[in-house]
Amino acid sequence: MTRMRRALFAVVGLCLAGTLLVSSNIIQVWLSGRANDTVSVDAIVVMGAAQYDGRPTAQFSARLDHAFELWTQGVAPIIVTTGGNQPGDRFTEGGSGAKYLNERGVDSSSLLIEETGSTTRESLVGVADLLKSRGAERVVIVTEPFHALRSKLIAQDLGLIVTLSSTRTSPMGHS
Repeated sequence: MTRMRRALFAVVGLCLAGTLLVSSNIIQVWLSGRANDTVSVDAIVVMGAAQYDGRPTAQFSARLDHAFELWTQGVAPIIVTTGGNQPGDRFTEGGSGAKYLNERGVDSSSLLIEETGSTTRESLVGVADLLKSRGAERVVIVTEPFHALRSKLIAQDLGLIVTLSSTRTSPMGHS
C-alpha cells in the first residue's frame, strides 16, 4: 500500500507542477499583452498582419492606428512597418502599412519599411538591422496582446531595448 501511495503522490505532484508551469506561462503572456509602455523611444515597430491588395485588414489597421496615436503623442520620431508578402501578393505588409500611415498624415521621412520577413523572427531581424544601422535600439512594439511577449523576447534576443504597447481595438479581441 505504501508503494501505491507514493506513486499516487508522485502523479499528483507532477500534475500540479505541470499545471503551475502552464498557468505561469499563460499569466506571463496575459500580463505582457496588457503592457502599454509609452516611454520615449527611437522607433515604434508595428508588427505586420495580413493585407489584401495593398489594404490592411482590420487587425493590421488596428495596429497601425495605435502606432499612429503613439507617434502623434511624440513617443518616437520613426514608425517601422514590417512584413513581407505571400506568393501571389502584389504588395507587402510593410509597404501597405507605410502607405496607410502616410495617408493618415505620417510623413514618409518618419517611416521605415521592413518588407522581407514572413515570420515574427524574420521581420524583427530585418528591423534590428535597419535600426542598428541608424544607431537606434530603443523600440516600442505594437501588436496584439497575445503576440506581445513573443515579439518582445525575440527583439531583445536581437539586441533591441524593448517596451510594449498592445493594441486595444483589434478585432482579435482583448486580454
